[in-house]
Amino acid sequence: MKRGIQFAGIMLLVLALACLYVGAEGFLTIRPAAAYEDMGVHTFSPYQTYPTQVKNTAGGRQGRLHPTKTVYLVYYRATDGSGYQWKDEVQYRNTAENMVAAGECVERRVLSIRESGKYITVEGDQTAGSYVFHQQRRYGGMVLLSAAYLVVYGCVWVSLIRKRRAAAR
Repeated sequence: MKRGIQFAGIMLLVLALACLYVGAEGFLTIRPAAAYEDMGVHTFSPYQTYPTQVKNTAGGRQGRLHPTKTVYLVYYRATDGSGYQWKDEVQYRNTAENMVAAGECVERRVLSIRESGKYITVEGDQTAGSYVFHQQRRYGGMVLLSAAYLVVYGCVWVSLIRKRRAAAR
C-alpha cells in the first residue's frame, strides 16, 4: 500500500508539472481583448465533412496500440457570403454526416486578430473580453492547481525527510 501511494504521488507530480507547463505556456500566449476586432455575429451553415487523423490521448494499452484515431471535421461557412469559415470536430462519421444533412445553422461571433489579419470564431454570446477572461481563467486555474499540488508535495516530502532523519538519530 505504501508503494502504491508513493507511485500515485509521483504520477500526480508528473501530471502537475505537465499541467503547469501547458498552463503557463497558454497563459503567456493569451492576447489582450484589445487585440481583437469584433466583426459581429454571423450565421454559419454546415456544408461538408472530412475524416482526419488526430493523436489518440487514450491511456494504457489502447493508446499504445492505436497512436492515432479518426475524427470527423464538419466545415461551416457564413451564410451571408462574407467568406468566414469555421470547423467543428465530432467523433463519429454518422454524427458528422447527419449534421451536414440536417443543415442546422449556428450563430458564431467572429473576432478578427488585428496583428495577423486572421480571425477566430467564438460562441455568439461571447465578446472579445469574455473570451479572453475565459482563457485566463482556464490557464490560470491550471497553473494555480498545479502549483498548489507542487507546494503540498514539497511540504510532504520535506516533512518525511525530517521524520526519517529524526528517527535515524
